[in-house]
Amino acid sequence: MNQYRADLHIHTVLSPCADLEMTPVNIVNRAKEKGLQIIGITDHNSTKNSLLVRRLAQKVGIFVLTGAEITTKEEVHCLAFFEFEDQLKRFQQFLGDKIIFIPNPDGHFGYQPVVDDNDNIVDLILNYLPAALKSSINEIQQEVEKLNGIFIPAHIDRPSSGLFGQLGFIPPDLKFDAMGISSYSSEKHVQKHYFIPKEITLIRNSDAHYLNQIGEIYTVFNIEEITFQEIKMALNRMDDRFVQLVE
Repeated sequence: MNQYRADLHIHTVLSPCADLEMTPVNIVNRAKEKGLQIIGITDHNSTKNSLLVRRLAQKVGIFVLTGAEITTKEEVHCLAFFEFEDQLKRFQQFLGDKIIFIPNPDGHFGYQPVVDDNDNIVDLILNYLPAALKSSINEIQQEVEKLNGIFIPAHIDRPSSGLFGQLGFIPPDLKFDAMGISSYSSEKHVQKHYFIPKEITLIRNSDAHYLNQIGEIYTVFNIEEITFQEIKMALNRMDDRFVQLVE
């Protein structure tokens, strides 16, 4: 097996809470500087900058998981990634249909620009992207599964927007590929304070909103090669693939 550094929770400038320097060009350059081989683009309830990051990253040998950080009806944050562009577009349609529309006039909650590869703004999203969807965590997971994606409840240990903080437990019928823990936490701490079966894979990412956060926290993937399916196999501990947390 080969080892690859991955930071699967990175926001671009499209997220209203992200710094305006978090453009696709800057993200790719920073990821390269930090020695990352895999990154995940996870803007709030939108995939609209992720394909550009993928295209730019391919030029410097970085693999990009394209997706979003979703806010469920229960206010739980989850990551979803998709292999192919048509799957991504179908999921973007799902997000657009299900999000609770909250106006964001004049960037009141923060600007939400879609940009091109020269950092030019090509569109501004006018509704507040981190708003909750009208769908439950189970309904969203089922949509991700239908599109053959990867589904990961994010920072499950956070008091706000984490699985345990919002629900208090892991729904027994919820399917997922792994669970994320907070960048400031550790596997030992989470296992001590929450009941998490040993067979569940935990990953730890930066949740970067600023350039200097990218790659400061990462997870090591032990896989044969970098592909979407190999990454999914590692998250599910299939055929000797696995991940390691870096403390």
